[in-house]
Amino acid sequence: MRVDLKSMTMEELSAYIKSCGQPAFRAKQIFRWLHRGVRRFDEMTDLPKAFQQKLEQEAYITTLRQFERYRSSIDDTVKYLFELPDHHLIETVAMKYNHGYSLCISSQIGCRMGCAFCQSTKNGLVRSLNAGEILDQVLKAQEDLGERISNIVMMGIGEPMDNFDEVIRFLKNVNDPEGINIGYRHISLSTCGVVPGIMKLAEHEFPITLSISLHGTTDEARSATMPINRKYNLQSLLEACRKYQEATGRRISFEYAVIEGINDRYEDAKRLASLLKGLLAHVNLIPVNPIEKGRFKPPKRGAVMAFQQQLTDLGLNATIRRTLGSDISASCGQLRHKHLEKEVDHHENYR
Repeated sequence: MRVDLKSMTMEELSAYIKSCGQPAFRAKQIFRWLHRGVRRFDEMTDLPKAFQQKLEQEAYITTLRQFERYRSSIDDTVKYLFELPDHHLIETVAMKYNHGYSLCISSQIGCRMGCAFCQSTKNGLVRSLNAGEILDQVLKAQEDLGERISNIVMMGIGEPMDNFDEVIRFLKNVNDPEGINIGYRHISLSTCGVVPGIMKLAEHEFPITLSISLHGTTDEARSATMPINRKYNLQSLLEACRKYQEATGRRISFEYAVIEGINDRYEDAKRLASLLKGLLAHVNLIPVNPIEKGRFKPPKRGAVMAFQQQLTDLGLNATIRRTLGSDISASCGQLRHKHLEKEVDHHENYR
């Protein structure tokens, strides 16, 4: 079986190069080429021809194909639908800010977490991405935009903690000075609340931003929309957050999808302030995105601002996330779902 070079960390690649009988410096040469986005071994012009041929026989380079591309006419957000070698599709979103582009990337094809307000999970989990496939989203976006990606948000399709080992490889690779070299402090990782993953991540002590999808202030309310809460309830989740913060010293961001009539009352604000008491926390309010066949309504802007003010008055640092790319279905999972629906309609018409 051929080996996947782009998914290897520098340490793993060095071990592989040594097993090939090549000098140690070849690992850095190959790593640099991979992170420049080369697609073939013969493009690695500083490698001997014989070694290029050996790599061709024993290894491969992960590469994605741009399947569809949409640019917002409102705010220059760019959404990509990338096709993987096995023809499955994933989504990646480039968001333009004053500091440059932030890239929201996927870690899985689909998702098995079952959150009621998320389109990504509606078609279930197909498989997890390898580290090279996660990395190639960054490389392909940079190539298309002609600009360096300055920030990464692991908040696209999939649950990163459900693909833990490959996500860790990706984080090490994208931060490596020999590669793209994006600082850990410019990377956010979002989880719906997989407690063992949070504890394992704390052991690595990466100075990334951990984002927790909270979305409810009681176990009853949270379990109704997020099945993960039935396994890891609010008490166990927040205990893990405190241990994570003790280990890393990093502020935690809590994502809170504001749903009209469900979790936007003053009682919710008070409970949220009580839950996060003692934590170095930031609350990111997100008006819930309406999804196909979804039952939740986004509140009016004024209601979200009022909820933010209530949280601020209660001593929480709370902001409202900007809505970007609304004209191109920029919320994760929407484009892939539309394409899958088209495929179903096509097959039904030709049965």
